[in-house]
Amino acid sequence: MDLTILYRGPLASCDYDCPYCPFAKRRDTPDQLRADRAALARFTTWVAEQTDDRLSVLFTPWGEGLTRSWYRRALTDLSHLPHIARVAIQTNLSCRTDWLKSADPAKLALWCTYHPGQTPYDRFLTKCGELGAAGIRFSVGVVGFPDHLDQARRLRADLPGHVYLWVNAAEGRTYSDPEAADWTSIDPLFPFSRHPHPSAGLPCRTGESVISVDGEGTVRRCHFVPAELGNLYDGSYRRALEPRACPLATCDCHIGYVHLETLPLYDVFAGGVLERIPVSPVAR
Repeated sequence: MDLTILYRGPLASCDYDCPYCPFAKRRDTPDQLRADRAALARFTTWVAEQTDDRLSVLFTPWGEGLTRSWYRRALTDLSHLPHIARVAIQTNLSCRTDWLKSADPAKLALWCTYHPGQTPYDRFLTKCGELGAAGIRFSVGVVGFPDHLDQARRLRADLPGHVYLWVNAAEGRTYSDPEAADWTSIDPLFPFSRHPHPSAGLPCRTGESVISVDGEGTVRRCHFVPAELGNLYDGSYRRALEPRACPLATCDCHIGYVHLETLPLYDVFAGGVLERIPVSPVAR
């Protein structure tokens, strides 16, 4: 079986203070961190044991995972397993990068978000250069707020041409056509993010070949549909895997709508769906 897993454990702490994020500068207690570490260890042990399946794993923590040693170790270890097609994580790239030398660059990838005002521009750009030097696949992106536009243009100019720079529409924001044109000049795929996608009753790969898993092992079709499909660790989820239509009116997050069968994004991101890397450089 080929299966993509989006894992989100209890970790909810972050070292950044982004005004648009409810988890900014949140601190997990020592007990919460121990619980997250134990949940991740249980999950990675399960993944390692599934040698009859071909698995891809994307870590989507509420907080910043790579500042925690257990996430760095999990990514490194999973990258060396023969039945893992890809292992990736969403990150603000505030961590050091030397640990990547121990990972398999053919398997590991990073989905990096630049947050202006939270880290010096040159520091972030230097870390991107370190990823490239280490042979790590990565994408870089920003949230499409007006005060981020100049920094996004600067980042696009300074990054190598083959590095995809994506732009996420800011939640709840309506973009005028001129505003959308500015962002599309940076990310030609921004029109996919600009508006929520009607999804009710439409076929989606989630719940069939893509699942969401939390720290308890509860399996859902995706992060945005609360209905449970079973549990990862007792295997009950397998009986529930089947083609199914989306029950929500719209889908407005990339990690959700990328799996809609009515959109062409599996072709656009072929081989790089988890890390948000297009199959070929997008024209600007």
